[in-house]
Amino acid sequence: MVDFSMFQDNIRVQFHNEALLKQAFTHSSYVNEHRKKNFEDNERLEFLGDAVLELAISQYLYRKHPEMSEGELTKFRASVVCEVSLVRFANDLSFSDLILLGKGEEMTGGRERPALLADVFEAFIGALYLDQGFESVIAFLEEHVYPKIKKGAFNHAMDYKSQLQEVVQRIRNGNIEYRIVEEKGPAHNREFVSHVYIGDELGGIGIGRTKKDAEQKAAKKALVQWAGEEVEE
Repeated sequence: MVDFSMFQDNIRVQFHNEALLKQAFTHSSYVNEHRKKNFEDNERLEFLGDAVLELAISQYLYRKHPEMSEGELTKFRASVVCEVSLVRFANDLSFSDLILLGKGEEMTGGRERPALLADVFEAFIGALYLDQGFESVIAFLEEHVYPKIKKGAFNHAMDYKSQLQEVVQRIRNGNIEYRIVEEKGPAHNREFVSHVYIGDELGGIGIGRTKKDAEQKAAKKALVQWAGEEVEE
């Protein structure tokens, strides 16, 4: 049985509505296997948490780095809220131990799947925002995320979409457009296919567990195939 009480003690946050906290850790595969019970999955909370987290990180970077341009701030923010970073935050707080998964998802290693962990972290932020407001989200991030930014943990994180934008502007003046052209697989194990177009030309194709991940991979392919750039892993 998942012990959310101990978890709340460990992160020094007590939810007023613990059902919101449980929902943040409830994967759609668990809901599908318990249809007779009134469970909700975390997908809507993930949607909200994504926006709240972007605002919280944007606010922090804007205040802490007055020397940075808009482009530099955008690139820095992208490195903090990308899947790799969100997974790191989730793992540091042992989020994987609390996720409610269906048996099939559990057997295929869903508990350690990066996209799933990143989604849970965003859903938790969304739940905290609904339960206690933006200031509580800031307080949580001040303890668990902002110190990592101060230590420079994200200085070398790669945002391929920002890098592609810079390269396209340098080589030629062209619009960049990302299109999700296909979604495949069951709801609890979805894959997205993204095409990135530079003007009317297909620059690259990416496949990922989230739309963001697919777009990043498409941008990475475009950097190599279209622009001939060397990219860091």
